[in-house]
Amino acid sequence: MSKLTKDELERYSRHLSLPEVGLEGQERLRESKVLVVGAGGLGSPVALYLAAAGVGTLGLVDFDRVDITNLQRQIIHGTKDVGRSKLLSARARIFDVNPFVQVDTYETKLTSANALDLIGRYDVVVDGTDNFPTRYLINDACVLLGKPNVYGSIFRFDGQVSVFDAKRGACYRCLYPEPPPPGSVPNCAEGGVLGILPGIVGTLEANQTVKLLLDVGEPLINRLLLLDALEMRFREVRFTKDPACPVCGPRPTIRTLIDYDAFCGVTPAPAPSALQEIGARELSQTLDRVLLIDVREPFEAEIAHIPGAHLIPLGEFRDRMDEIDRDADIVVHCRSGQRSAKAARWLVDAGYGHVRNLRGGILAWADEVDPSTPKY
Repeated sequence: MSKLTKDELERYSRHLSLPEVGLEGQERLRESKVLVVGAGGLGSPVALYLAAAGVGTLGLVDFDRVDITNLQRQIIHGTKDVGRSKLLSARARIFDVNPFVQVDTYETKLTSANALDLIGRYDVVVDGTDNFPTRYLINDACVLLGKPNVYGSIFRFDGQVSVFDAKRGACYRCLYPEPPPPGSVPNCAEGGVLGILPGIVGTLEANQTVKLLLDVGEPLINRLLLLDALEMRFREVRFTKDPACPVCGPRPTIRTLIDYDAFCGVTPAPAPSALQEIGARELSQTLDRVLLIDVREPFEAEIAHIPGAHLIPLGEFRDRMDEIDRDADIVVHCRSGQRSAKAARWLVDAGYGHVRNLRGGILAWADEVDPSTPKY
């Protein structure tokens, strides 16, 4: 193990004063390798604090670009980075925080084809993702490779943090054997998230990671830390290894990575031929001749709306379909076109004859018709 340089000794002096870290621990951090999956809300504080702590090698996996809606919570990116690759933006910011850190970037989606190779290069994996297929993928790959998985999730005002390490305790599948039904859990774009929340949860993940690398303290193994940021309350749920777990149990049935989209029920299916779409420009030319239904939530309609739209939130839609004229030329819209496609399908299945979905939702309207429409 190489010695710290004079500059590094000065940089990490506050760590060196801690008996739990000291010189040996700081050198251990420098030799460590951590893979952060996602350079967004959770990945931002994780990467920044691990870099500042002196973790020698950080791997970042992401394939997205910085959008202005990210800046409310993804603090590793700035206004100047809008439109830029998140990995390039994050890499530049990390080097500014600590030029001694090596940053490996992987501009790709983590998949069953590449996960074992990527994760196998690192000591610890930090889950900064926002979807269930990737969470199960990370878990299974970590179990198969014997790597600890530091988990965090956020939604609205609620956060979760845990550490899954099949060598020492339960895995993610022990806690969540089955994914929720597709579409039952809104994403952050639909449900919203307090911008500060990923900062709190992400720094808790970074804390767990450093403790694992140093082998100090008590990690959140077999413990799920729950945060209610609205009431500012923490509580802890204890759980145990599931002896019937298909991946980390004594008789595993999952011995290789599977199709996680299919497992979570989100495998894309071709659009049914009966479900037609309309573009934003075409809608603007026929707005006075169609019945426009907005299936977003009321707070979304307050942010931005298309003139003449009738608001029927998706959660109430099936109970209120009789309010919709069966003989009308119906166009359904939401933020991006996904929720409205579901509502349009319900109308078609109920026998409504003239139903179209607004392709791209109100975001497309803002891009193609009315730039003054706020995007969120």
